[in-house]
Amino acid sequence: MISRVFRLRMWAPVGVLTSLTYCLHQRRVALAEPGGADDQNPVDRSLLELKMVQVVFRHGARSPLKPLPQEDQVEWKPQLLEVPPQTQLDYIVTNLAGGPKPHSPFDSQYRETTLKGGMFAGQLTKVGMEQMFALGERLRKNYVEDIPFLSPNFNPLEVFIRSTNIYRNLESTRCLLAGLFQRQKEGPIVIHTDEASSEVLYPNYQYCWNLRKRTRGRRQAASLQPGISEDLKKVKEGMGIASSDEVDFLVLLDNMAAEQVHNLPSCPTLKRFAWMIEQRAVDTAMYILQWEDREGLQMAVGPFLHILESNLLKAVDPATPPSKTRKLYLYAAHDVTLMPLLITLGIFDHKWPPFAVDLTVELYQHRESKEWFVQLYYRGKVRPLGCGWEVAGPRGPPGFTPSHLLGPRESPLVHELSGSSHGCGPGVRQNWVRSGRLGLEPCPGSATEPF
Repeated sequence: MISRVFRLRMWAPVGVLTSLTYCLHQRRVALAEPGGADDQNPVDRSLLELKMVQVVFRHGARSPLKPLPQEDQVEWKPQLLEVPPQTQLDYIVTNLAGGPKPHSPFDSQYRETTLKGGMFAGQLTKVGMEQMFALGERLRKNYVEDIPFLSPNFNPLEVFIRSTNIYRNLESTRCLLAGLFQRQKEGPIVIHTDEASSEVLYPNYQYCWNLRKRTRGRRQAASLQPGISEDLKKVKEGMGIASSDEVDFLVLLDNMAAEQVHNLPSCPTLKRFAWMIEQRAVDTAMYILQWEDREGLQMAVGPFLHILESNLLKAVDPATPPSKTRKLYLYAAHDVTLMPLLITLGIFDHKWPPFAVDLTVELYQHRESKEWFVQLYYRGKVRPLGCGWEVAGPRGPPGFTPSHLLGPRESPLVHELSGSSHGCGPGVRQNWVRSGRLGLEPCPGSATEPF
């Protein structure tokens, strides 16, 4: 056995959000000569102080985006949209610079689809609002009650909030904040959003020309793959859906998950093949992403990954003024955001990210040595780093990650993964995050829209 090979461990460096991209092509990577376990002194968890938390979450339960072409459709009645009183909270939506809220092309598109019963496609429901409120309460228990990290009332100096400019995500964020701060605030709640043309909180197939070109036709091709094709035919025949109808496993899962979480009467075929539908939807999404396509994955999630790591880098930099950092960063995203993030981190469990799921990154500092440590959570549980990683350096409590591999801000790997090595249009080489604009015209008919 080569001594430099990494083994599975729940520790990783602060730079893990970029370093772990090596998992895509290198299952075992040598970053440092590890010493024996006997010469590494475990770190006392009581000496670790929480410094920053970043939470990436999917919105709560909603109505389907596209109804199934069946005569006997589920009814989506407006009563499902009732707002629970405990979730009510005022907020302001601005662009990233603090100006007026950008136009939302997705919301305009959703309102063009009226479901049986009267609801529009993609609307956050009472169930979804309650899910997000519960997530906020869990965060409150973790960071207000169990650890006095955040103020019990919302403080804009402690919290930064960013969401995709889609109404269900804005409303999901409202409900999360209501649960986290019990509707108490010491200043205005501002949710930052971006133009659809430069959004990085989901793979921007619609405006990122190079990403769109790389993935063009993959969604249709996925349904023709051996295994997926036969299973899709079986489900569609059982539901009486014509083979010519453009229904794939992503559409089937979208309807099935929405119906199940709202306890609505569902097609017996959907119930019978529920497990298979989810697995084939994951297979379809993985075929679209093609995780071995490193450049495509960089364009899909690299710019957002760069934001997350930049927050960590600023926090550990002693030259950063306190006014330039926050204790808590909240990002309201989508399932198509979380999947490539989880793949990149090596913690994807091959299950579709459910409504109101969260990926949390905690940053700690050792009170004595001043070393930095990171801990990852997914679905509320500590996640060991995937891809067979183990790093040399100080050992800590299970689930924590030493930061000794943190490299310079402009290291080649950070530069590559951040998206600056691969532009999203002909001749465009600027980083999405730094430029804030793609400078491209929209391309209709994206491979996968935000779910």
